Amino acid sequence: MNPVQVERHLRDFLEEDLGFGDVSGSFWGQNQVSGFLIAKQAGIVCGQMLPQQVFDLLGAEQQAAYHPLVAEGTLVGAGTKLGQVSGGAATILAGERVILNLLQRMSGIATATQAAVQALNDPLIRIADTRKTLPGLRIFDKYAVTVGGGVNHRMGLDHGLMLKDNHLAAAGGVAAAVRQAKTQAGPLLRVEVEVETIAELRAAIAAAADVIMFDNQTPSTARQWAQLVPATILTEVSGGVTLADLPDYRGCGVDFISLGYLTNDVRPVDISCVFSEAVKA
Repeated sequence: MNPVQVERHLRDFLEEDLGFGDVSGSFWGQNQVSGFLIAKQAGIVCGQMLPQQVFDLLGAEQQAAYHPLVAEGTLVGAGTKLGQVSGGAATILAGERVILNLLQRMSGIATATQAAVQALNDPLIRIADTRKTLPGLRIFDKYAVTVGGGVNHRMGLDHGLMLKDNHLAAAGGVAAAVRQAKTQAGPLLRVEVEVETIAELRAAIAAAADVIMFDNQTPSTARQWAQLVPATILTEVSGGVTLADLPDYRGCGVDFISLGYLTNDVRPVDISCVFSEAVKA
């Protein structure tokens, strides 16, 4: 992740949560405390670099430290201590919720991604994400996908040239859209085009698209279409694929399967911050 972007986002998140200051934690700001981040359920740990970054932004007067106890990307069980926190109570309490929100979400995404990779169980097909992320969280969401074993699709609209149904309608069809895009795009931009019919597939091949996306196609159709595409063109399956569907796409011959649910339907991993003297059920 770009550290400049990460810091900017963390500042925004802290400003949103703190307002004019933490009125609950300020009473004991001079006290020194220690404790742990603890996973309350199994999952892939993601975001271990963020607690210290948050503390550094907050701790001009009361420093706090985070020492990870498990490596990034580790599968842990319920009850595992992920890291130790120590230092000024005010700093830790002020940053606790932002830290937990991010680590829980990122760990949930990493866990879902690894589950998808394992369900597909095909080393020749890579699991990719989409742009279906919450505003402000994209760099965290997409990083979490890579920790779980997936790869990133476009980071944004400026990251790749992708021609979908509305682009094709505006341009006058697949062939016209691909030709115009390849004429006007820079030499380093790949041109990807979405197809929904065999006629559109053949037009995309004839126009020499760089990547062809099979939109909302069954495993059997994806397998048939992949055999028609030259090896010089990458292929992708996208649209409505669920975790339960993935084994059926094993061996279908495409290069990528993109899954919107990885970042659009997130189930966070439950993580708590518990001070050593606290009583937690």
